[in-house]
Amino acid sequence: MSTPPAVHGTLTAPDGTRLAHRLTGSGDPLLCVPGGPADSAYLGDLGGLDAHRTLVLPDLRGTGRSARPADPAGYRCDRLVDDIEALRAHLGLERVDLLGHSAGANVAVQYAARYPHRVTRLVLVTPGLRAVGIDIAAEDRLGLARRRAHEPWFPAAFAALEAINDGTGDDWAAIAPFRYGRWDEAARRHEAASRPDNPEAVAGFGADGAFAPDRIRATRAALATLPAPVLLLAGEFDLNSPPGVVAELANLVSHAVLRVQPGAGHYPWLDDPAAFAESMTAFLDGASR
Repeated sequence: MSTPPAVHGTLTAPDGTRLAHRLTGSGDPLLCVPGGPADSAYLGDLGGLDAHRTLVLPDLRGTGRSARPADPAGYRCDRLVDDIEALRAHLGLERVDLLGHSAGANVAVQYAARYPHRVTRLVLVTPGLRAVGIDIAAEDRLGLARRRAHEPWFPAAFAALEAINDGTGDDWAAIAPFRYGRWDEAARRHEAASRPDNPEAVAGFGADGAFAPDRIRATRAALATLPAPVLLLAGEFDLNSPPGVVAELANLVSHAVLRVQPGAGHYPWLDDPAAFAESMTAFLDGASR
């Protein structure tokens, strides 16, 4: 069966910003919050998950087809929660299955904390952890990176990673191979196409107040009592969200399931689409309150 063509839509956020989204696939909706902050294009069809679900893919404000806010404070992570709620209401969904990838997981957990009655299931894929106040030690990243010492690109990438960690370098492009389970031509194309292109949005995402201590405490408390089932999916080799650190988040969340996808980096749907789709559908179709 062929996948229906994507449907593009727009809505106006509470602060007047025009926001764009697209719907692709078939089945029950799955609202997917991209990381970055970036537009949703890099998510693609999430490894063919659109064969099982209608993916609701918003472009975060100031990215893709979405307009830039008049007030730069609108880029803050906690303000993006308002955009997700506006999209839910616009689509007429009483409750949603919600997925957050990378930095988008910070938005997703803050949304779940603020609107627990609106979330049926929550999926956090290689999640960012700032919203829950979990730090990642440099040695955790370096230790995980060393497991890939046999890769031909490793010497240059590891040297760049060490320089970033000790503050003597900032060649983020050089460590791109660590974000993928396979650093092949497909990964290179994906990396080139998925870089955030709005520095203001990136800077504003974590601006003062977005991850204030009181907000972190409130988010952690809400996750501890969240009635919705939660899936946390880590990539075996993901330096951005190492499996051991993602496990710390799982320990904070009621009804949480932690899965580690073997051989995967930060974009597990690219490294093994079938394994990713199987994990997603098993949880989304099988989890219940």
